[in-house]
Amino acid sequence: MTKVVNYITEAFGELKNNVTWPEWAEVQRLTIVVAVFSVIFALATWGVDVIFAKALAGFFNLIKG
Repeated sequence: MTKVVNYITEAFGELKNNVTWPEWAEVQRLTIVVAVFSVIFALATWGVDVIFAKALAGFFNLIKG
């Protein structure tokens, strides 16, 4: 159990003393960039899904009839 406590203590020490944290304005800007690209990627994925669904439906209708 001592090893676990020592590990956690050292990890917090590393985070406090050796990690360079970004400024709050940069965090906000990058969060917005990630959110915008996530929405764009989701819309692109949805669009490809709709196109493939219509293509497959048309293909099966062609085979059926």
